Amino acid sequence: MDRRKFVQGAATAYGLMIVKPETAFGYAANSRVRWGLLGCGRRGTSVATSFAKNAGVEIVALADIFPDQLATAKTHFDAVNASLNLPSIDKQRMFRGHEASHAIAACKDVDAVQISTPPFFHIEHLDTVTAAGKHAYCEKPTGVDVPQTRRALDIARRENGKVSMAVGFQIRSAPPFVELTRRIHSGQIGDIAQIAAFYNAPPAVMVDKGAPSSDEYRLRNWLLYRNLSGDILLEQNIHVIDVCNWVMKTHPVSAFAKSSRKVVKNPGNTSDNYEVIFTYPDGVELSFSSTQFNKNNFFDVSERFFGSEGLADAPYSGALQIRGTQPWVWSSGNGVSTGQFAANGSFSDNLAEADSMKDQDFVQSIVSGKLQNQIAAGVDTARSCMMARKSAETGRSVTWQEIEADTEAYSLGMDLKQFT
Repeated sequence: MDRRKFVQGAATAYGLMIVKPETAFGYAANSRVRWGLLGCGRRGTSVATSFAKNAGVEIVALADIFPDQLATAKTHFDAVNASLNLPSIDKQRMFRGHEASHAIAACKDVDAVQISTPPFFHIEHLDTVTAAGKHAYCEKPTGVDVPQTRRALDIARRENGKVSMAVGFQIRSAPPFVELTRRIHSGQIGDIAQIAAFYNAPPAVMVDKGAPSSDEYRLRNWLLYRNLSGDILLEQNIHVIDVCNWVMKTHPVSAFAKSSRKVVKNPGNTSDNYEVIFTYPDGVELSFSSTQFNKNNFFDVSERFFGSEGLADAPYSGALQIRGTQPWVWSSGNGVSTGQFAANGSFSDNLAEADSMKDQDFVQSIVSGKLQNQIAAGVDTARSCMMARKSAETGRSVTWQEIEADTEAYSLGMDLKQFT
């Protein structure tokens, strides 16, 4: 499959039209989108670097609550800019503290903002950034609780057609997954009858700064805390659930789940394992399992779709294929597992092109004026995970109607003004 066919497939995945860049929204066809990074941690730095190197944006502004992360990011992106024959980041466009999101949103030299803050803040920052007229690339999830997802949908309706809004489900842009999904949708495995999937990973990487009981420690190690991350199902495993929703063209109608914390001993309260049965329309069940505690860097993620005419395997690493009456194997990758966990979310093998293609499509939406609005799809997948999380918390099956009506709101539990 050549790149032209892939881009057409990626466009279908998000309902996005890809057209030749023209002058739109003040951007000339050959100009660079001026990029602001909100949240300068590992993943934020990795994604912004990809946007600069693969999608041609110019990193012009940085924002973070912690000055050391801001300084580290400036050193890194000054080097990235230099490699692209671009100027260093002006110190006047370095924003820190608890109101850094408002400062970068108000910066007249920024066209688009990448939101890579802890998930608890995603929707608040999406609101701030888009209300200021900036395009927004928001990492998943679109909220850590259902009330936040309602706010996300309100923002999506308010800003629809005004700015481009993307959600960081880059797997939907990975060429092997795009082609496999296209073949499944065309009937190559027949009618889907059952799904099995798993997400096994090492424990969260801990940052050795701040006392373990302090608010600073909690913010720096937000992956360890349910209110900040949404728990491992919503923060990490959500990629698998999103692929399943994408293939099924809908969300599950109910979930029954169990979770616990059996191995991980570090501070925090997130689970280290999940077992979930999701039920989709027509009784199709997804059996999903997750672990996040193996310290030997073991990392393995995959989905398997069982159909009436065959089955489809969709691993991060290894043979991505269809077996059955119409066999097919993705042949562009090497099919060899890296055997390593990427703390910054940067993977090779079947996801090697995921970030770069996702980045290019988002920037293209800005310069072409064919704006993206992926918030509703992001909310569907986030609520799917919240439905399972609620089931694990209550010990009973939870329906889609119940989770849509849920009113439980997570609390931050700290005063951010201390980080002025």
